Amino acid sequence: MIPRELAAFLSQSAERYPVVTLTGPRQSGKTTLCRHLFAGKPYLSLEAPDIRRFAIEDPRGFLAELPEGAILDEIQRAPELPSYLQVLVDDDPRPGRFILTGSQQFELMRGISQSLAGRTAVLRLLPLTLGELAVAGLAPPTLAQTLLTGFYPRIYDQGLDPAQTLADYFATYVERDLRQLAAIQDLLTFERFVKLCAGRVGQLLNLASLASDAGIAASTARHWLELLQASYIVFLLPPWLANTTKRLVKSPKLYFYDVGLACWLLDLRTPEQVGRDPLLGGLVENLVIADVMKRRFNRGEIGSLYFYRDAKGLEVDLLIPSGRQFHAVEIKAGATVSPDYFTELSRFAASFPETVASRQIVYGGEAGQTRGGITVLPWQEAASALPVA
Repeated sequence: MIPRELAAFLSQSAERYPVVTLTGPRQSGKTTLCRHLFAGKPYLSLEAPDIRRFAIEDPRGFLAELPEGAILDEIQRAPELPSYLQVLVDDDPRPGRFILTGSQQFELMRGISQSLAGRTAVLRLLPLTLGELAVAGLAPPTLAQTLLTGFYPRIYDQGLDPAQTLADYFATYVERDLRQLAAIQDLLTFERFVKLCAGRVGQLLNLASLASDAGIAASTARHWLELLQASYIVFLLPPWLANTTKRLVKSPKLYFYDVGLACWLLDLRTPEQVGRDPLLGGLVENLVIADVMKRRFNRGEIGSLYFYRDAKGLEVDLLIPSGRQFHAVEIKAGATVSPDYFTELSRFAASFPETVASRQIVYGGEAGQTRGGITVLPWQEAASALPVA
């Protein structure tokens, strides 16, 4: 098992709360991590039809067989169960009794917030970070290969072919998760919609354009995008709306939780294809922003990340909250540092001098430097040197 950065925070949470809820994409390593950390607890997967039926039809009887608690995997498959857990943990609030996992964040969180508010810690485990791969000695040798491979643990644990594994992942997602979340009749159109999302990675979300290109209504596009968010396929990066007289862009940007899946959806299969692709810049943005998000979740940070763009074209790719200030980050795919890389960060600092805690550039090269108060980081060092809070 690849050591996970979240392990320490997960263990601490189990010492403080009677229930710990761990959510994240399928195959991000939730079950492996929980069974490793809580090896003495019974493990029951609600994906198994007989176990799920027992939990749904006789929840009191089901939980009566688990007096010392258990790991309950895919808890959203028995949506009424958290209400019965509430009664149990109110009567016996010993910490760490139940460890819940789930891969559908909106359905899961609805049940948790209604029944277990104040009784459970909620953590998120996303696919591997750059740092976890480096510590395990499994990091791909180049930026293009890293983008292509993505970060799902099974690919590295078992030495699997990324293209085939991601193809299987997406097929399983469409055939299983979608049928649990919604009845989508035209799966081919939905798959085209997801590929169109990949073609907009790192770009401002324009639902009308996305719907038009997919040949669906705007309301359908909105619903399908919500499904992709609920099942940890995509996320939206909101803009920072500063208290200013400037006209600001208010649309979010679209990214994938796993950049390897985005590459697969774009039909990129070799590092050479990735390096030549016109979306390379957006893919590198996706890599860095998702990595910062993972590292924040692994430390228990839950505040939003942002980007900035105004009507005059000033843009900063990533703003990482630090108290009432931000670490401002520009992300560049190029392997050579250009003077142009510094322009936006300098303009942003001049516009918001009290807001900027630090300024960094992450780029596709190998040598770091500091120039004019701006730190330049090679992409491999973003995992350790880029601040996350």
